[in-house]
Amino acid sequence: MNPSTKIRKIDLPFGNGVIELKIPEKNLSELILPSEPKSREDESSIVKKALLDPIGSCRLSELVNPESRIAIIVSDITRPTPSAKLLPPLLEELRLGGVRDDNITIVFALGLHRKQTEEECRKLIGDKIFENFRCIQHDRERCRHLGETSFGTPVEIFEEVLDADLIVGTGTVEFHYYAGYGGGGKCILPGVSSERAVLSFHSFYSKLFEGDPLSGRVNSPARQNIEEAAKIAGLGFILNAVIDSKKRIVAAVSGDFIKAHRKGAEYVDTMYKVPVEPADAVIASCGGFPKDINLYQATKALENAVAAVKTGGSIVLAAECPEGLGNKVYECWSRECKSPDEAVERFRENFEFGGHKSAIVGKAAKEFRLYMVSKLSEEECRNTFFTPVGTVQEALEIILAENPEARIHVMPDGGRTLPVRKEP
Repeated sequence: MNPSTKIRKIDLPFGNGVIELKIPEKNLSELILPSEPKSREDESSIVKKALLDPIGSCRLSELVNPESRIAIIVSDITRPTPSAKLLPPLLEELRLGGVRDDNITIVFALGLHRKQTEEECRKLIGDKIFENFRCIQHDRERCRHLGETSFGTPVEIFEEVLDADLIVGTGTVEFHYYAGYGGGGKCILPGVSSERAVLSFHSFYSKLFEGDPLSGRVNSPARQNIEEAAKIAGLGFILNAVIDSKKRIVAAVSGDFIKAHRKGAEYVDTMYKVPVEPADAVIASCGGFPKDINLYQATKALENAVAAVKTGGSIVLAAECPEGLGNKVYECWSRECKSPDEAVERFRENFEFGGHKSAIVGKAAKEFRLYMVSKLSEEECRNTFFTPVGTVQEALEIILAENPEARIHVMPDGGRTLPVRKEP
């Protein structure tokens, strides 16, 4: 690199730390950043205001009585939901309605994810709440059948949730590759559903993943399926957060699980949809832990980055992945599918939960050159259709060796930011 070249230093989140990228300013096309609020309103105040002004519902304290049994669904360790900040105001609102603490059960929604350790549970909701309330983890083997959605997905919900008089869902509204957005009724399906229900829910993705992107669409088929299931299950109230790149709560919504969620989606769009002109390459961080806890989660940043790159260009994904690929089926497909074409074709013919991640990366690998900076082994990277590189700097040097004039976008929060191609 020419000593006289002006260099821009950019910190990229990586796990719980950061890695530094030094990029020539002449090659930096755009630093794709969200439009986050500049003011720093107290997070607790934001949550309390949301609970005081629910959308499409009366206040939570007016929905309960002293005998009400409450199930509060919270996110698991793979999600950035600030449950420890959401729960105290939520519990106070329930107490205002007369609900006793011993009638409240906090349920960790696992979907098909692994069980959590006690330490992880405590970290998510705080020691005080963990010690003073009944806290349990979703068990997909203990679900009751309630019917089916119009999509044919069985509605089978964790019995401890169904035994409550009122189901309260918490979560984070953010872009989701399949459901359009996280949050809302997603705490029910797939959150606390049976394995059969979750697999049925995901099976439709094989019919949709090669079409237009679903992320950022409030009317995606998956979202419709989710909301039908949540209605059948009786989801009575939600409290959802919108968080910034520092994982601070910048907005919150409460109330009806559809109407409040839509308002949350509006906040997300304003902050995180970024119009871009496709560049020659994109260097994207997932945004750090937990979005890069494993490759299963990290692929969401890859999908977001796709819209910002010209066909045939390069995508560099910076994802720590301390827990590896994060899914046994994904690991199996990665060993067995010898090419991107094989992964995509296999997924077209045979949906298998976890295999969809292999197909997603395979689809991207057919259109772009994929590089990975992670703690995965070289073999794991290559099996998942990435070229392993030691650092983002090394990846940049490879790109510039091929095209010294390459225009490169950088996405420090690729798991949350959604580039949208500018209209010609």
